[in-house]
Amino acid sequence: MINVTKTYIPSLDKYSVYLKKIFSDGIITNNGQFLRKLKKELENYLGVKNILLVQNGTLALQIAYKLLELKGNVITTPFTFVATVSSQVWEGLTPKFVDINSETLNLDERLIEKNISHSVSAIVPVHVFGNACEVEYIDKVAKKHGIKVIYDAAHAFGIKYKNKSILNYGDISIMSFHATKIFHTIEGGALVIKDDELYKKACLMINFGIDGLNSINNLGINAKMNELEAAMGLCILDSIDEIIDNRKNVYEYYMNHLKGNIVFQKHNESSSFNYSYFPIILSNEEKVVKLVKALSSENINPRRYFYPSLSTLPYLINKSNVPIADDIAKRVLCLPFYDSIKVEELKTIVDIVNKNV
Repeated sequence: MINVTKTYIPSLDKYSVYLKKIFSDGIITNNGQFLRKLKKELENYLGVKNILLVQNGTLALQIAYKLLELKGNVITTPFTFVATVSSQVWEGLTPKFVDINSETLNLDERLIEKNISHSVSAIVPVHVFGNACEVEYIDKVAKKHGIKVIYDAAHAFGIKYKNKSILNYGDISIMSFHATKIFHTIEGGALVIKDDELYKKACLMINFGIDGLNSINNLGINAKMNELEAAMGLCILDSIDEIIDNRKNVYEYYMNHLKGNIVFQKHNESSSFNYSYFPIILSNEEKVVKLVKALSSENINPRRYFYPSLSTLPYLINKSNVPIADDIAKRVLCLPFYDSIKVEELKTIVDIVNKNV
Protein backbone atom coordinates (compact mmCIF):
# COMPACT_ATOMS: atom_id res chain seq x y z
CA MET A 1 0.00 0.00 0.00
CA ILE A 2 1.26 3.47 -0.92
CA ASN A 3 -0.07 6.16 1.40
CA VAL A 4 -0.06 9.90 0.89
CA THR A 5 2.84 10.17 3.31
CA LYS A 6 5.21 7.86 5.16
CA THR A 7 6.96 8.65 8.41
CA TYR A 8 10.74 8.84 8.26
CA ILE A 9 12.09 6.58 11.02
CA PRO A 10 15.81 6.50 11.86
CA SER A 11 17.63 3.27 12.53
CA LEU A 12 16.79 1.61 15.81
CA ASP A 13 20.48 1.51 16.68
CA LYS A 14 20.74 5.28 16.35
CA TYR A 15 17.65 5.94 18.43
CA SER A 16 18.72 3.38 21.01
CA VAL A 17 21.83 5.39 21.85
CA TYR A 18 19.55 8.12 23.17
CA LEU A 19 17.15 5.67 24.81
CA LYS A 20 19.96 4.00 26.76
CA LYS A 21 21.06 7.37 28.11
CA ILE A 22 17.48 8.31 29.02
CA PHE A 23 16.92 4.98 30.79
CA SER A 24 20.26 5.26 32.57
CA ASP A 25 19.63 8.79 33.84
CA GLY A 26 15.95 8.19 34.63
CA ILE A 27 14.95 11.66 33.34
CA ILE A 28 12.22 11.42 30.72
CA THR A 29 10.59 14.87 30.86
CA ASN A 30 10.74 18.32 32.50
CA ASN A 31 13.34 20.06 30.33
CA GLY A 32 15.84 17.22 30.12
CA GLN A 33 19.18 17.28 28.37
CA PHE A 34 17.93 16.11 24.97
CA LEU A 35 15.13 18.66 24.88
CA ARG A 36 17.65 21.41 25.65
CA LYS A 37 19.99 20.03 22.98
CA LEU A 38 17.21 19.85 20.39
CA LYS A 39 16.13 23.42 21.11
CA LYS A 40 19.69 24.70 20.61
CA GLU A 41 20.28 22.70 17.43
CA LEU A 42 16.94 23.75 15.91
CA GLU A 43 17.65 27.40 16.63
CA ASN A 44 21.02 27.06 14.90
CA TYR A 45 19.66 25.10 11.94
CA LEU A 46 16.63 27.32 11.37
CA GLY A 47 18.33 30.63 12.14
CA VAL A 48 15.93 31.77 14.86
CA LYS A 49 15.88 32.46 18.58
CA ASN A 50 13.38 31.64 21.31
CA ILE A 51 12.14 28.24 20.13
CA LEU A 52 9.75 26.74 22.65
CA LEU A 53 9.20 23.01 22.18
CA VAL A 54 5.74 21.69 23.01
CA GLN A 55 3.66 18.54 22.72
CA ASN A 56 1.98 19.31 19.37
CA GLY A 57 1.23 22.02 16.85
CA THR A 58 -2.34 22.51 18.03
CA LEU A 59 -1.17 23.32 21.54
CA ALA A 60 1.37 25.68 20.00
CA LEU A 61 -1.48 27.60 18.38
CA GLN A 62 -3.51 27.68 21.59
CA ILE A 63 -0.55 28.94 23.58
CA ALA A 64 0.13 31.62 20.97
CA TYR A 65 -3.46 32.89 21.13
CA LYS A 66 -3.39 32.92 24.93
CA LEU A 67 0.06 34.47 25.13
CA LEU A 68 -0.92 37.41 22.92
CA GLU A 69 -4.23 37.77 24.82
CA LEU A 70 -6.29 37.69 21.65
CA LYS A 71 -9.98 38.49 21.80
CA GLY A 72 -12.87 38.74 19.37
CA ASN A 73 -12.23 38.00 15.71
CA VAL A 74 -9.10 36.70 14.00
CA ILE A 75 -8.62 36.90 10.25
CA THR A 76 -7.56 33.55 8.83
CA THR A 77 -7.86 31.19 5.88
CA PRO A 78 -10.52 28.53 5.27
CA PHE A 79 -8.01 26.48 3.25
CA THR A 80 -5.94 24.85 5.97
CA PHE A 81 -5.93 21.91 8.34
CA VAL A 82 -8.81 22.14 10.80
CA ALA A 83 -6.53 22.69 13.83
CA THR A 84 -5.75 26.25 12.71
CA VAL A 85 -9.41 27.16 13.17
CA SER A 86 -10.64 24.68 15.79
CA SER A 87 -7.94 25.94 18.17
CA GLN A 88 -9.28 29.48 17.73
CA VAL A 89 -12.83 28.44 18.55
CA TRP A 90 -11.55 26.38 21.48
CA GLU A 91 -9.92 29.52 22.88
CA GLY A 92 -13.10 31.55 22.52
CA LEU A 93 -12.07 33.37 19.35
CA THR A 94 -14.14 33.84 16.21
CA PRO A 95 -12.49 32.99 12.88
CA LYS A 96 -13.12 35.60 10.19
CA PHE A 97 -12.34 33.91 6.90
CA VAL A 98 -10.71 35.77 4.04
CA ASP A 99 -10.55 34.06 0.67
CA ILE A 100 -7.40 32.59 -0.81
CA ASN A 101 -5.30 33.30 -3.87
CA SER A 102 -6.24 30.67 -6.46
CA GLU A 103 -2.60 30.28 -7.57
CA THR A 104 -0.60 30.31 -4.33
CA LEU A 105 -3.41 28.75 -2.23
CA ASN A 106 -2.44 31.10 0.60
CA LEU A 107 -4.59 33.73 2.26
CA ASP A 108 -5.06 36.54 -0.30
CA GLU A 109 -3.15 39.34 1.38
CA ARG A 110 -4.90 41.94 -0.80
CA LEU A 111 -8.21 41.15 0.93
CA ILE A 112 -6.97 41.43 4.51
CA GLU A 113 -7.11 45.16 5.15
CA LYS A 114 -10.72 45.66 4.10
CA ASN A 115 -11.73 42.90 6.53
CA ILE A 116 -10.06 44.52 9.54
CA SER A 117 -12.47 46.07 12.03
CA HIS A 118 -12.33 47.10 15.69
CA SER A 119 -13.23 43.53 16.69
CA VAL A 120 -10.22 41.96 14.90
CA SER A 121 -7.27 41.30 17.20
CA ALA A 122 -5.00 39.28 14.93
CA ILE A 123 -4.22 37.78 11.54
CA VAL A 124 -3.43 34.04 11.38
CA PRO A 125 -2.08 33.23 7.90
CA VAL A 126 -0.88 29.75 6.90
CA HIS A 127 2.13 28.91 4.74
CA VAL A 128 0.05 26.36 2.85
CA PHE A 129 1.96 23.24 1.78
CA GLY A 130 5.16 25.09 2.74
CA ASN A 131 4.51 27.97 0.32
CA ALA A 132 5.54 31.24 1.97
CA CYS A 133 2.88 33.91 2.46
CA GLU A 134 3.58 37.51 1.47
CA VAL A 135 4.97 38.12 4.94
CA GLU A 136 6.27 41.65 4.41
CA TYR A 137 2.91 42.87 3.15
CA ILE A 138 0.96 41.12 5.91
CA ASP A 139 3.25 42.38 8.67
CA LYS A 140 2.97 45.91 7.29
CA VAL A 141 -0.84 45.80 7.33
CA ALA A 142 -0.86 44.40 10.86
CA LYS A 143 1.50 47.06 12.13
CA LYS A 144 -0.61 49.80 10.52
CA HIS A 145 -3.71 48.62 12.38
CA GLY A 146 -2.01 47.63 15.62
CA ILE A 147 -2.97 43.96 15.52
CA LYS A 148 -0.96 40.78 16.03
CA VAL A 149 0.24 38.22 13.49
CA ILE A 150 0.60 34.52 14.23
CA TYR A 151 1.91 32.47 11.31
CA ASP A 152 0.86 28.85 11.10
CA ALA A 153 4.09 27.41 9.75
CA ALA A 154 3.18 23.77 10.32
CA HIS A 155 4.32 22.94 6.77
CA ALA A 156 7.17 25.44 6.54
CA PHE A 157 10.09 23.76 8.30
CA GLY A 158 13.38 25.21 7.03
CA ILE A 159 11.77 27.69 4.64
CA LYS A 160 13.67 30.92 4.01
CA TYR A 161 12.18 34.16 2.69
CA LYS A 162 14.78 36.41 1.06
CA ASN A 163 17.47 34.28 2.76
CA LYS A 164 15.94 34.81 6.21
CA SER A 165 13.96 32.22 8.13
CA ILE A 166 10.25 32.55 7.43
CA LEU A 167 9.76 31.91 11.15
CA ASN A 168 11.16 35.35 12.01
CA TYR A 169 8.09 37.14 10.66
CA GLY A 170 5.02 38.08 12.65
CA ASP A 171 4.81 38.11 16.43
CA ILE A 172 4.84 34.33 16.71
CA SER A 173 5.26 31.44 14.27
CA ILE A 174 4.16 27.95 15.20
CA MET A 175 5.39 24.63 13.85
CA SER A 176 4.09 21.08 13.88
CA PHE A 177 6.47 18.18 14.42
CA HIS A 178 3.88 15.48 13.88
CA ALA A 179 5.11 12.17 12.46
CA THR A 180 3.75 13.05 9.00
CA LYS A 181 5.95 16.15 8.68
CA ILE A 182 9.37 16.32 7.01
CA PHE A 183 10.89 16.96 10.44
CA HIS A 184 9.17 15.26 13.34
CA THR A 185 9.44 14.32 17.00
CA ILE A 186 6.74 11.60 16.78
CA GLU A 187 4.25 14.08 18.21
CA GLY A 188 5.40 17.60 18.82
CA GLY A 189 5.37 21.24 17.91
CA ALA A 190 7.05 24.53 18.65
CA LEU A 191 6.61 28.27 18.90
CA VAL A 192 9.11 30.85 17.68
CA ILE A 193 8.47 33.95 19.77
CA LYS A 194 10.00 37.25 18.70
CA ASP A 195 9.67 39.12 22.01
CA ASP A 196 12.00 37.94 24.79
CA GLU A 197 9.60 38.75 27.63
CA LEU A 198 6.76 36.91 25.93
CA TYR A 199 9.07 33.96 25.46
CA LYS A 200 9.85 33.87 29.18
CA LYS A 201 6.14 34.01 29.97
CA ALA A 202 5.42 31.19 27.52
CA CYS A 203 8.10 29.01 29.15
CA LEU A 204 6.09 29.22 32.37
CA MET A 205 2.77 28.84 30.60
CA ILE A 206 3.58 25.39 29.21
CA ASN A 207 4.48 24.11 32.70
CA PHE A 208 1.38 25.05 34.71
CA GLY A 209 2.71 28.57 35.31
CA ILE A 210 5.19 27.23 37.84
CA ASP A 211 8.01 29.70 38.57
CA GLY A 212 10.42 28.01 40.93
CA LEU A 213 9.94 25.13 43.35
CA ASN A 214 7.22 26.74 45.45
CA SER A 215 5.92 29.54 43.25
CA ILE A 216 3.07 29.71 40.74
CA ASN A 217 2.75 33.18 39.28
CA ASN A 218 0.97 32.62 35.98
CA LEU A 219 -1.91 30.69 34.50
CA GLY A 220 -0.56 27.65 32.68
CA ILE A 221 -1.18 24.20 31.30
CA ASN A 222 0.96 21.15 30.61
CA ALA A 223 2.31 21.28 27.05
CA LYS A 224 5.87 20.05 27.54
CA MET A 225 7.71 17.87 25.05
CA ASN A 226 9.37 14.82 26.62
CA GLU A 227 12.85 13.36 26.25
CA LEU A 228 11.87 10.41 24.05
CA GLU A 229 10.31 12.81 21.53
CA ALA A 230 13.27 15.18 21.69
CA ALA A 231 15.62 12.25 21.06
CA MET A 232 13.67 11.32 17.94
CA GLY A 233 13.96 14.94 16.79
CA LEU A 234 17.73 14.85 17.21
CA CYS A 235 17.89 11.68 15.09
CA ILE A 236 15.75 13.23 12.34
CA LEU A 237 17.64 16.53 12.36
CA ASP A 238 20.88 14.67 11.61
CA SER A 239 19.31 13.46 8.35
CA ILE A 240 17.07 16.40 7.45
CA ASP A 241 19.13 17.68 4.51
CA GLU A 242 19.20 14.21 2.96
CA ILE A 243 15.45 13.85 3.55
CA ILE A 244 14.73 17.14 1.80
CA ASP A 245 17.07 16.29 -1.11
CA ASN A 246 15.30 12.97 -1.63
CA ARG A 247 11.91 14.68 -1.53
CA LYS A 248 13.16 17.18 -4.11
CA ASN A 249 13.91 14.28 -6.45
CA VAL A 250 10.37 12.96 -6.00
CA TYR A 251 8.97 16.44 -6.68
CA GLU A 252 10.99 16.76 -9.86
CA TYR A 253 9.87 13.32 -11.07
CA TYR A 254 6.24 14.34 -10.70
CA MET A 255 6.79 17.68 -12.40
CA ASN A 256 8.65 16.09 -15.31
CA HIS A 257 6.16 13.27 -15.94
CA LEU A 258 2.66 14.48 -15.04
CA LYS A 259 0.67 15.63 -18.05
CA GLY A 260 -2.82 16.73 -18.91
CA ASN A 261 -5.20 19.23 -17.39
CA ILE A 262 -3.42 19.72 -14.06
CA VAL A 263 -2.74 22.98 -12.23
CA PHE A 264 0.16 23.18 -9.78
CA GLN A 265 0.55 25.52 -6.82
CA LYS A 266 2.45 28.70 -7.67
CA HIS A 267 5.41 29.09 -5.31
CA ASN A 268 6.63 32.34 -3.79
CA GLU A 269 9.59 33.47 -5.91
CA SER A 270 11.24 35.17 -2.90
CA SER A 271 11.18 31.97 -0.90
CA SER A 272 12.88 28.61 -0.74
CA PHE A 273 10.81 25.43 -0.83
CA ASN A 274 10.98 22.32 1.38
CA TYR A 275 9.02 19.80 -0.75
CA SER A 276 6.58 18.99 2.03
CA TYR A 277 3.50 18.09 -0.08
CA PHE A 278 2.55 17.57 -3.70
CA PRO A 279 -0.92 19.02 -4.38
CA ILE A 280 -2.51 18.98 -7.82
CA ILE A 281 -5.64 20.87 -8.83
CA LEU A 282 -7.98 19.28 -11.36
CA SER A 283 -10.61 20.91 -13.53
CA ASN A 284 -13.60 19.67 -11.50
CA GLU A 285 -14.55 17.60 -8.47
CA GLU A 286 -15.79 14.71 -10.58
CA LYS A 287 -12.28 14.15 -11.91
CA VAL A 288 -10.88 14.19 -8.37
CA VAL A 289 -13.36 11.51 -7.28
CA LYS A 290 -12.58 9.45 -10.38
CA LEU A 291 -8.83 9.72 -9.82
CA VAL A 292 -9.08 8.79 -6.14
CA LYS A 293 -11.06 5.69 -7.12
CA ALA A 294 -8.54 4.72 -9.80
CA LEU A 295 -5.59 5.11 -7.44
CA SER A 296 -7.34 3.33 -4.57
CA SER A 297 -8.00 0.34 -6.81
CA GLU A 298 -4.21 -0.08 -6.97
CA ASN A 299 -3.76 0.32 -3.19
CA ILE A 300 -2.57 3.91 -3.59
CA ASN A 301 -4.02 6.39 -1.11
CA PRO A 302 -3.87 10.07 -2.03
CA ARG A 303 -5.64 12.63 0.15
CA ARG A 304 -8.14 15.38 -0.56
CA TYR A 305 -6.13 17.84 1.45
CA PHE A 306 -7.69 20.30 2.44
CA TYR A 307 -11.25 19.13 1.99
CA PRO A 308 -13.83 20.26 2.82
CA SER A 309 -13.33 24.02 3.01
CA LEU A 310 -13.40 25.09 6.66
CA SER A 311 -16.11 27.59 5.79
CA THR A 312 -18.46 24.60 6.04
CA LEU A 313 -17.59 23.70 9.66
CA PRO A 314 -20.86 23.05 11.54
CA TYR A 315 -19.72 24.72 14.77
CA LEU A 316 -19.04 28.11 13.20
CA ILE A 317 -21.77 30.66 13.80
CA ASN A 318 -20.73 33.25 11.24
CA LYS A 319 -20.43 31.87 7.72
CA SER A 320 -18.12 33.56 5.24
CA ASN A 321 -18.28 34.08 1.50
CA VAL A 322 -15.05 32.48 0.24
CA PRO A 323 -15.85 31.13 -3.24
CA ILE A 324 -12.25 30.52 -4.32
CA ALA A 325 -11.38 28.46 -1.24
CA ASP A 326 -14.63 26.53 -1.50
CA ASP A 327 -13.91 25.76 -5.14
CA ILE A 328 -10.23 24.82 -4.72
CA ALA A 329 -11.05 22.54 -1.77
CA LYS A 330 -13.25 20.46 -4.06
CA ARG A 331 -10.62 20.17 -6.81
CA VAL A 332 -7.35 19.64 -4.92
CA LEU A 333 -5.65 16.31 -4.31
CA CYS A 334 -2.33 15.54 -2.63
CA LEU A 335 -0.41 12.71 -4.26
CA PRO A 336 1.80 10.29 -2.29
CA PHE A 337 4.97 12.15 -1.43
CA TYR A 338 7.79 11.04 0.85
CA ASP A 339 11.53 10.61 0.76
CA SER A 340 11.65 6.83 0.35
CA ILE A 341 9.03 6.33 -2.35
CA LYS A 342 10.42 4.19 -5.19
CA VAL A 343 10.68 5.21 -8.85
CA GLU A 344 8.52 2.28 -9.95
CA GLU A 345 5.86 3.40 -7.49
CA LEU A 346 6.03 6.93 -8.84
CA LYS A 347 5.70 5.60 -12.37
CA THR A 348 2.55 3.69 -11.43
CA ILE A 349 1.05 6.80 -9.79
CA VAL A 350 1.91 9.03 -12.73
CA ASP A 351 0.49 6.59 -15.27
CA ILE A 352 -2.83 6.42 -13.40
CA VAL A 353 -3.03 10.18 -12.99
CA ASN A 354 -2.24 10.86 -16.65
CA LYS A 355 -4.97 8.44 -17.74
CA ASN A 356 -7.62 10.00 -15.50
CA VAL A 357 -7.23 13.76 -15.61
